[in-house]
Amino acid sequence: MSSILAVCPGTFDPFTNGHLDILERASKVFPQMIVAVAAKPDKVPLFTVEERLEIIRDAVRGMEGIRVDAFHALLVDYVKAQGASVVIRGLRAISDFEYEFQMALMNRRIAEDIEAVFLMPHEAYTYLSSRLVKEVALLGGTVKGLVSPLVERMLREKYDQYKSGRL
Repeated sequence: MSSILAVCPGTFDPFTNGHLDILERASKVFPQMIVAVAAKPDKVPLFTVEERLEIIRDAVRGMEGIRVDAFHALLVDYVKAQGASVVIRGLRAISDFEYEFQMALMNRRIAEDIEAVFLMPHEAYTYLSSRLVKEVALLGGTVKGLVSPLVERMLREKYDQYKSGRL
């Protein structure tokens, strides 16, 4: 029996330890996964797609069966093109559920053969979001333990450039 290929999509701006926790949990169920970075032209990310790919590749180094990719299309079209049939999403709070439920139902309407699987992170990450990480880093707070050392360094560099007017 062949394993099911799952896609874990997101903007990952930046990739946090909460995202990594979801991937580790998902890998126990889906030994073949793609972490798919959404370009999201409607958002203005801090990190480029290439930087986000680099960050995630660094974070998942050593994890078997995980490929990192970017996509610029409708999620269900990307999932089908990759030969996958499952979309993995993390749920931290009720507000996540409302948004993810709506998206899952829209995706099901477009592509009934793609299933959404929702996973909860460890309690230590239930409050964690990329937005909060960026805000804390911008204001000079520490994000140690919330993101990888690479993300810590890259955030510091980005915000140093921002503060000096070079960004």
